[in-house]
Amino acid sequence: MRTFADNEATRERVPLLVGVYGPSGTGKTYSALRLATGMQRVVGGDIYMVDTEARRALHYADKFKFRHVPFAAPFDPESYMGALEHCAKRGARVIVIDNMSHEHEGQGGVLEMQAAEEERLSKLWNTTRDKAKMSAWQVPKTARRRLIHAILQMGVNAVLCFRSKEKMRVIPGRQPEQLGWMPIAGDEFIFEMTATALLLPGANGVPTWNPSQEGERAMVKRPQQFESLFQQHNGHPLSEDMGEAMARWADGSTGVAVKNFRDGIAAAKALDELAATWLLVTEARQLGDITAADHVDLAARKDRRKAELAAA
Repeated sequence: MRTFADNEATRERVPLLVGVYGPSGTGKTYSALRLATGMQRVVGGDIYMVDTEARRALHYADKFKFRHVPFAAPFDPESYMGALEHCAKRGARVIVIDNMSHEHEGQGGVLEMQAAEEERLSKLWNTTRDKAKMSAWQVPKTARRRLIHAILQMGVNAVLCFRSKEKMRVIPGRQPEQLGWMPIAGDEFIFEMTATALLLPGANGVPTWNPSQEGERAMVKRPQQFESLFQQHNGHPLSEDMGEAMARWADGSTGVAVKNFRDGIAAAKALDELAATWLLVTEARQLGDITAADHVDLAARKDRRKAELAAA
């Protein structure tokens, strides 16, 4: 019989994997670098950009500080793993991959691997390629699972950019159903993302958190721990502040909803704002994120504001 142990559950550091997907020209690369810069505020170290887009990431070298890793074909999972291992060995704390869709449909990617394996098996088994099709997925799918496992085990925060294209569901005898913009990627990648943001045509970096199309809704990951953060930034571009807040959560801290507690306290004008901040700061105080003086100062402000409203 196997033996097991149990301990009280506590928050601990986890890798943050954020997916940004959309068609060309929607701001994926710029948004990914903004998020990564915010994450860097928390974890430190260098940002590494794995660039599969013919060195296009260098267009932003005057706006962001990052290490550039050019990555040409073939785009098989093992090559992606090699690029990631290079970054990790160099001490990367945040990695941006632009883009990840080449792993699926690029030269040497999973689709080409499957096609080559299908042809090999059909010749080996002296059968049609159609009969070998399903078995031919074993090799590329196994390689992809190894890549995903490696990303998770590296323990670094990562922002993965995916291209997307419009898809529809074809049902015999009925009109095709529009699914919307879907990421060009294996489903396994989307499943492992901590969160995913959809950039629609003309988005200019502003994500759509509540898309109307069925397929888009299925691909947008908006976990409960970031719900209030995404609502707060709804209608605004992906930013450094958002990346920082997400990284603080991933680092194991629960008091991440307010940035710069002192500034937030000084700026509070109404009782409801102060009350909300009071609850957040009380949590933060327990974690040692602010000083006792800050906590006392907020309590005094809260009491004064309550008295002002009562007098009015």
